[in-house]
Amino acid sequence: MENTDLSLPLIRTDRLSKVYSTAKVRVVALAEVSLRVAEGIFLAVAGASGSGKSTLLNLIGGLDSPTSGAIEVRGRRISELDKEELALYRRQGVGMIFQSFNLIPSLTALENVALPMMFAGVSKAERKERAERMLERVGLSHRLTHRPAELSGGEQQRVAIARALVNRPSVLLADEPTGNLDSRTSREIVELLADLNRWHGLTVLMVSHEEALVREFAASVVRLRDGRVESEEVLR
Repeated sequence: MENTDLSLPLIRTDRLSKVYSTAKVRVVALAEVSLRVAEGIFLAVAGASGSGKSTLLNLIGGLDSPTSGAIEVRGRRISELDKEELALYRRQGVGMIFQSFNLIPSLTALENVALPMMFAGVSKAERKERAERMLERVGLSHRLTHRPAELSGGEQQRVAIARALVNRPSVLLADEPTGNLDSRTSREIVELLADLNRWHGLTVLMVSHEEALVREFAASVVRLRDGRVESEEVLR
């Protein structure tokens, strides 16, 4: 999925739409959204509940398919990937974190982070080394053997971030990652994502209803309203 033209954006959506229909109801979750996401940017996606923020991330992450329009990552259309290619894209092309931490309760922090590498065919020794290194990067080198129930909410989200990044994806998609956290911990998590973006070149797309918080750290913010792009603003 390599893009040989460096002038192209990392992610491009072209008139992207998603409609959910039943026999009685038709809901337009996303309506002709066209975006360009440069590699190495921290982009915030803001808007009220029901504006289409999570739908946009799910489509970019390959968790859902569009009704119409296109998504390109490194110049390759996601909709044209076969089943195996799409699975590889979900596993290595993008990392995703959510409001719910989705950690496996019976596994330690180290084991939770190492798990995605097992499906990627990474050797046991390398899984351990990379998981330890990633947990150190998110400030949890002292929590390797702790299980989720023994960790605070902020620590659990840091484990989830480490797990999302351990297969070295091109982009991190963060869907309301501070939704279950208090204000102080929320700030710590957003600051961590900003540090990963700034110092390690990680491309971050973060959906949040806390626009005032993400504006402190993001480079740009896109606002959605009723499934459409209402505005785009460059912050720094």
